[in-house]
Amino acid sequence: MTKSVSYKRHRFPSEIIAHAVWLYFRFPLSLRLVEEMLLERGIVVSYETVRRWALKFGPDYARRLRRKRPSRRDIWHLDEVVITIAGQKHWLWRAVDQDGYVLDEIVQTRRDTKAAKRLLKRLLK
Repeated sequence: MTKSVSYKRHRFPSEIIAHAVWLYFRFPLSLRLVEEMLLERGIVVSYETVRRWALKFGPDYARRLRRKRPSRRDIWHLDEVVITIAGQKHWLWRAVDQDGYVLDEIVQTRRDTKAAKRLLKRLLK
C-alpha cells in the first residue's frame, strides 16, 4: 500500500492545496492559469508553488482521478444535439456514462440514428 502524503508544514491549508492540484490534473490547465484562478479567489500563490504541489501531491490525485474500468452495471446513454457549423445544421451524437464522461462522439451532416447506435454498440464491446 502507498502511504498518504502529509500536508503538515505547508503555508496554505490542505483545502487550497487540494483544489489547486485538482484543477491542474482534472482540466487541461497550465500552472499559470491555475495561479490566475486562485488569484481571482483572493489566494496569492506562485505557479512554481503549484508546480511543487503537483509534484508532491499529484500522483495521489491522479490515481484517484483515473477512470475506473467500465463494468456491465455502468449506465451509458446517447446524447443528440443539433449544432450549427458554418451556417449548416449538424447532429452531434455523444456517448456519455453515468459520471458525465464523454466516451465517444460523432458529428453528422444528416441525422443517422443507425450510425449513432453502432457507435454505442462498439463502445459496449
